[in-house]
Amino acid sequence: MKFYSNILDTIGDTPLVKLNHIAKDVKATVLAKVETTNPGNSVKDRMALQMVLDAEADGSLKPGGTIIEGTSGNTGMGLALAAIVRGYKLICTLSDKQSKEKMDILRAVGAEVIVCPTNVEPDDPRSYYSVARRLAEETPNSIYIDQYNNLSNRKAHYQTTGPEIWEQTEGKITHFVVGVGTGGTISGVGKYLKEQNPNVKIWGIDTYGSVFKKYHETGIFDNNEIYPYITEGIGEDILPENVDFDVIDHFEKVTDKDGAIYTRRLAREEGIFVGNSAGSAIKGVLQLADELTEDDVVVVLFHDHGTRYVGKIFNDDWMRDRGFLEVEKPTAIDLIAGHKDKNLLTVDAAASVQAAIEQMRKFDISQIPVVHESDYVGSVDESNLYAQLLEHPDLRTATVKEVMKEAFPFVNGNDPLEKVSSMINRENQAVLVRDAAGNDHIITKYDIIDAIR
Repeated sequence: MKFYSNILDTIGDTPLVKLNHIAKDVKATVLAKVETTNPGNSVKDRMALQMVLDAEADGSLKPGGTIIEGTSGNTGMGLALAAIVRGYKLICTLSDKQSKEKMDILRAVGAEVIVCPTNVEPDDPRSYYSVARRLAEETPNSIYIDQYNNLSNRKAHYQTTGPEIWEQTEGKITHFVVGVGTGGTISGVGKYLKEQNPNVKIWGIDTYGSVFKKYHETGIFDNNEIYPYITEGIGEDILPENVDFDVIDHFEKVTDKDGAIYTRRLAREEGIFVGNSAGSAIKGVLQLADELTEDDVVVVLFHDHGTRYVGKIFNDDWMRDRGFLEVEKPTAIDLIAGHKDKNLLTVDAAASVQAAIEQMRKFDISQIPVVHESDYVGSVDESNLYAQLLEHPDLRTATVKEVMKEAFPFVNGNDPLEKVSSMINRENQAVLVRDAAGNDHIITKYDIIDAIR
């Protein structure tokens, strides 16, 4: 029988997948290292297990102990799996910008979750770094495992992720691209790959609001670079020991908006349902496409699974609230969606006013086009009609031609809502539009209201 002794044995050996659509205009071959097939659905399973094993080996993690860590969610999940299998408790501190899904998943696998404010300095007692350290000091038989400065993080990727990529590409890789947070992945993989071939380029993806890019280029830690950002999993306001800047050839910044949009595009165009940092990583590749040739083989690592971002990146309302999702403005044709299959009701100019009233009542409509020999010659609406009847009750027997107003104007099917709505007013109660099949439809103020509510 073929089986694994426990869930931790399934970590690693993740697939390399060619990107066929989103990177179609890039000259190079672009391959995704999809880390979501790890049991905790992220690349962080690798280093979480390594940190636990090394802590056991050096005696800092003792039987029945408690692991404490500040995490953006994914490392916590990897630690939770290790804690379950190897018999430890786990306490995770998270910043409040992390998705609810991440918090719920951690609780589901038995971790205690403590949520801390995002917009505070790293050394502020309320930051998730500081709270984790304090808890480790206060909790008997515990260890603050510290993924940022624990070099077992980097070691895990040097020993597993890097060799996998080298073997999967048969040594043909020319560029490795990944979002940088703790720095373990880029530094461990980068060190291994450069040992095999010093010409391999290592590109780190950073976000606006993070210190990495400027520090790498100038050696200056600039506090002015630090400000709140939305992208999860990459960028920092500290310099973790795991970031080996000597291994990294270039940092590329990607905006919050682009990271979110390209995360959604990966799902819809490639069928790869991954998290926020993956969108930033592939957008970084596209921004640097001019530096790539047909002979290049680019491996971009996708950190985690899209299920952790369903309430955020994959939620249209959340995206719209932050200006990340362009609101599609309806056109005239869109406005008739609710009645596009119905025939346009009209009344002949020679018909009696009473007939027009009865037709409007029967179909519960407030206005109606007037026709004569297939031409639109006028219009009737209830407010104007009833005003005339109050003054002249005998108009019921008159013809529609005698009381009608000007014909409703036509608009083009692709005219935007703003133009259509500007043409509907007190004097003109509706407009007409012709669809691709040559059928005419009416657009009223109620269609406008339905479209914007």
